[in-house]
Amino acid sequence: MYLKLASSLVALIATVYILYILRETIIPLAFSILLAILLHPVCAWLEVRRVPRIGAILLSILALFTVIVILVYVVSMQIGSFAEELPRITEKAEAILDETLTMGERYLNISRTQQVSEAKKYLINALSEGRAVLLNTLVTTTGAISTFILIPLYIFFFLLYRDFFRMFVHKAIRSVPNEDLNVLLKKIYEVIQSYLSGLFLVILIVGVLNSIGLLFLGVPHAIFFGFLAGFLILIPYIGILIGSILPALLSIVTMDSPWYALGVIGVMSFVQFLEGNFITPHIVGSKVSVNPLAAIVALFLGGQLWGLSGLILALPVTAILKVIMDSVPSLEPYGFLLGEPVHEVAEEKADLAREQAAAVKEFKKKPYRRHRNRPKKRPEGDVPPAPAV
Repeated sequence: MYLKLASSLVALIATVYILYILRETIIPLAFSILLAILLHPVCAWLEVRRVPRIGAILLSILALFTVIVILVYVVSMQIGSFAEELPRITEKAEAILDETLTMGERYLNISRTQQVSEAKKYLINALSEGRAVLLNTLVTTTGAISTFILIPLYIFFFLLYRDFFRMFVHKAIRSVPNEDLNVLLKKIYEVIQSYLSGLFLVILIVGVLNSIGLLFLGVPHAIFFGFLAGFLILIPYIGILIGSILPALLSIVTMDSPWYALGVIGVMSFVQFLEGNFITPHIVGSKVSVNPLAAIVALFLGGQLWGLSGLILALPVTAILKVIMDSVPSLEPYGFLLGEPVHEVAEEKADLAREQAAAVKEFKKKPYRRHRNRPKKRPEGDVPPAPAV
């Protein structure tokens, strides 16, 4: 038992180490697999219309990157219009700073010179620390961008050789029957497909709701900030809260009252409540049934392992691991631990009901003999011999 536990821990540590060391190669491959699964229905639809597989793949990738280019163009236009208002924002920020220094001098008896010197000291420390973080980010981002250029090539080959990879899985795992292996692969495909397709619809709905709330409050560039917070849903549970910081700070600078900042945070918190409890469960469905505690732990682990990419990949990878664990008898308790309690209990009851229904159906198929031990009836005319006297 101890030897098995030790070998499992060594294998886990080696796996985490390899994932961290080879992150610049594994992260683009992971995103490529997810995007290839997302584009598979489009590619299959084109192939049904007698488009050659290579042409269907190229058209699917072209459609994806056309959408990405349009989104980047819209975002750049919004950033450009936002930059035009920087002088006015700077002027208002200076006025707020002057009022803050005046309040500090009046109520805290701290002179302006002392306040400015303390602020400069903290600012210099923040800039020195931020410089190192920025340099590390630039180095990491440059390497990631150079590697992410290969994503279209990866997507192309994943879609082109999808049947080949399926045959490889069947050959590599001979201990599992092909029917069970096909069911497992289908479940993984459905989990990723439902997560990705549902995620884009959730982003659209949340972006619209955020934009409506910010427009109602009169926050500048409400549509841009609303959809920015919507896209940050890619980081579950905390993304939309991060997205509310920028419009809250902007409302403090540009609006007449700080209550608008609280209104921004309140609107986006309410939208996040709707997203987590109503929108995502009904759109994404119960296929990605990972409980919040497991999702939060996966987020922290993914962030420590792969940074921002790990935060984005944490939930789909955890959902895939849950599907695999549910299919392996020795790992089924861990899959149960990752799932939502209500969903798991309902699934257990449904499995029990299916087993009982199958047992009743099988019982009804068998001939029912009430008097199994009664002797057979003699045919007519067959008279038994008279007893001896």
